[in-house]
Amino acid sequence: MIIAALEGPSYAGKSTAITLLRPTLPTGTVMFDCYVQQIKWAADIPPARTRSAAEQLAAFEVFMAIEADRVKHLAHMAAEQRIDLVIADRSVDTLLAHAHALDHLYGFGVYAQATDRLKSLPHLTPDRTFYLDADPDTVQLRRQRQGDRDDYFLHDRSFLAHTRDYFLGPARSPIARQVIPIAAGTIPAAEIAWKIGSLLGPVRR
Repeated sequence: MIIAALEGPSYAGKSTAITLLRPTLPTGTVMFDCYVQQIKWAADIPPARTRSAAEQLAAFEVFMAIEADRVKHLAHMAAEQRIDLVIADRSVDTLLAHAHALDHLYGFGVYAQATDRLKSLPHLTPDRTFYLDADPDTVQLRRQRQGDRDDYFLHDRSFLAHTRDYFLGPARSPIARQVIPIAAGTIPAAEIAWKIGSLLGPVRR
């Protein structure tokens, strides 16, 4: 079984790529939506801009409960049928990248605690993570086309720089075994989906 994840800024094109990939994938594929889409009530979604280390750790725990549900669901399905491929819209690396960025921006000191906590919590470890590398100007333009508000914290340039550094910087330490960057701001979604599919091809068993 191969586990793949899609990462990158909001509006980089992850969900669109997954939608285009879906009909091309083989039988025995499991797909997981982004964490926030698995929270029933909008009011229960943790804030993107937490106000303290305690609040950030609480948000981490909320999302890790969803990760535990992913693990449980996958185990249940694997008991009933062969699973060859898992594709997740974001992984625990999203949560660690967020903690890494907030540590740099606000000095919360949460990243080490979250990494340590991860050792005792069930989670999926991606074999391949595709990082859709869209620059801040691209994601901002896409947001504006969708009519989103202008003060979205997850598109703050400093935040984006630190989360990108987690995945692609020289000192990066994602839990994914391999991170493959894709220049998402320069190619159409269909080409992104095709590229991901071609890179997944050799690992299907």
